[in-house]
Amino acid sequence: MFDYKLLSALAAVVEQAGFERAAQVLGLSQSAISQRIKLLEARVGQPVLVRATPPAPTEIGRRLLNHVQQVRLLERDLQSLVPALDEEGLPERLRIALNADSLATWWALAVGDFCAEHQLLLDLVVEDQTVGLKRMRAGEVAACVCASERPVAGARSVLLGAMRYRALASPAFIARHFPDGVRADQLARTPALVFGPDDFLQHRYLASVGVEGGFEHHLCPSSEGFIRLAEAGLGWGLVPELQVREQLERGVLVELLADKPIDVPLYWHHWRNGGQLLGLLTERLIAAASSTLQAVSEKRLA
Repeated sequence: MFDYKLLSALAAVVEQAGFERAAQVLGLSQSAISQRIKLLEARVGQPVLVRATPPAPTEIGRRLLNHVQQVRLLERDLQSLVPALDEEGLPERLRIALNADSLATWWALAVGDFCAEHQLLLDLVVEDQTVGLKRMRAGEVAACVCASERPVAGARSVLLGAMRYRALASPAFIARHFPDGVRADQLARTPALVFGPDDFLQHRYLASVGVEGGFEHHLCPSSEGFIRLAEAGLGWGLVPELQVREQLERGVLVELLADKPIDVPLYWHHWRNGGQLLGLLTERLIAAASSTLQAVSEKRLA
C-alpha cells in the first residue's frame, strides 16, 4: 500500500517548485519534507526527484505524481457521497496548464460559475499552447489546454475549437515600415513580436504566405503586454481576434495582409480516471468553447 503522506510531499515539492514552499503548504518543516522524500525513495528503490532548481520528477516520480493527481480527484467523489470522510472540509484544488491567450480571453467566463458551484480552487500553470502537454506528462497537472491532439498515456483529449489569430500592427508601424503597402516578402525584415522561445506561430504564419527562415523579433512573455507593444508600434504580431475586437473596430490595430487569419486548434486533456469533477468541468468547457472559439472539424485539422 502507498503511504499517501509521502506522495503528498512529492506532489507538493514539484507543484510548489521547491522544498521550502512545499513545507509551508503542508504545514511541516523543510526537514520533515526532505525526510518524507527520502523515505519514499527508499521504498521505491530509486530517486523520485532530480535535485535541481526547481526540483523535477524522475520517470518513476512522474508515474507517482500521475497517480496522486487521480487519487485526489477520486477521493473527492467519495467525499461527496460520504461527507464525514472530509475531515478538513477544504475546497478542492485543481492544477491545470493552459496557454496565456486562453487565460486572457475565454477561460475566465467559461469556468467562473463552475468554480463557485463546486467550491473549486484553480492552480493555473501558464504555458505556450504547443508545449502545455509536457506538464501532464510530468505528472504536474490534472488537465491542460493545448494545441496537441494526442493525449499522454492514461488521458483523453477533446477538441474545443480553434483560436483565430490575425497578423496586426499599429497604423504608425505600417506607415513607417511599409510606406508602399505591405508585402509578404518584407515581413521577415521588420520587427515582429513573439511570445517566447516556444512560440512558433509567427514562423507558421510566415510560411503560410511563402516566407521561410528567421526574422527580426522582440520577445514578450505576456499576453496583455504583447498587445500593448503592438499598439505602441514596436512590432507586428499574431494576436487572438477575441482579444482585440475593440482595437480593430477603432483602427488602433490593423491587419497586415487582408483576411489572412491563422487558426490554432485547442484541445482539453484530462486524466481518464479523473473522477466526476473533471467530467463535469469537461462538459462545461465544451459548452463554453462552442460559443467563443472558432468551430473546426477534425478533417479540417488533418
